[in-house]
Amino acid sequence: MLTKSITTLALGLALALPALAQDALLNVSYDVSRELYKDVNPAFSKYWQAKSGKAITVNQSHGGSSRQALAVASGLDADVITMNQASDLDFLVEKDIIRKDWRQAFPQGAAPYTSVTVFLVRKGNPKGIKDWADLTKPGTGVIVPNPKTSGNGRYTYLAAWGSVIAKGGNEAQARDFVAKLLANVPVLDGGGRGATTTFTQRDIGDVLVTFENEAELIENEFGKGKYEVVYPSITISAEAPVAINEKVVAKKNSGEAARAYLSFLFSPEGQEILAKHNFRPRDAEVAKRHAARFPAVKTFTVDSLLGGWPAVVKTHFADGGIYDQLVLKR
Repeated sequence: MLTKSITTLALGLALALPALAQDALLNVSYDVSRELYKDVNPAFSKYWQAKSGKAITVNQSHGGSSRQALAVASGLDADVITMNQASDLDFLVEKDIIRKDWRQAFPQGAAPYTSVTVFLVRKGNPKGIKDWADLTKPGTGVIVPNPKTSGNGRYTYLAAWGSVIAKGGNEAQARDFVAKLLANVPVLDGGGRGATTTFTQRDIGDVLVTFENEAELIENEFGKGKYEVVYPSITISAEAPVAINEKVVAKKNSGEAARAYLSFLFSPEGQEILAKHNFRPRDAEVAKRHAARFPAVKTFTVDSLLGGWPAVVKTHFADGGIYDQLVLKR
């Protein structure tokens, strides 16, 4: 009788496990999206409960964008992947983890929001930093995360490079300019949050180059008036793409919930949460309601000016590429 009871219990547990697995998603994301998803996740859980009648928990994992992509490729069981650069998702396509047509799986090229690269300076802007050229002046400490591991850092590098090209400069001039900027970087943190800590808590550097949304978050966390946001004359628009880990959702049978979660980011409710966290929403009506939060700024994208992500990754960020060459000469 005892043996039969144990067998029945074990069978019941085995049958329950797949159901339990469906009740949790893992969102693997980049470093400075932590606070965003702390708001998105409970809102989605409430939506999903009302729609499906099922409770769901969404767990988060954050770090430098490219490091996170490597972790997923190495087996981290992400149901959904929410990064800040297309190159990380293209890398996962090569690993047969996400669909080749991931850009067509959701609206707006599967990017629910954008952000722009800005400068955060200390109160009073003591170094008078106004544009990219000011970051190359001798004695100016520039804090950026490592472009090899962080999407934030990669966008900073490309924004600086593109600021030269957009004004009619050539590749040699862009290389020289970025080399001078990198020479002013005292430490390369692994991700955007580490760079923020270096600037705000370790009090290193005169300017933190980061995403617009992170600048507001820093002000909210450390007090209004301690820092100032400077918008350069031209900057890069960072599209934050999302995708489903096809292998994991097939294993966990979590595909329906995973797709609903990413679709929620494009919904009016999801877009309102994005705007609240100072990410630029793609929905026109939501963007209109929050226009005062987002100053008009001249921008370019990787695709519009720099030849697209595959070319950029190969030329600049592959081992031995231009970035490695410039860092070695710092």
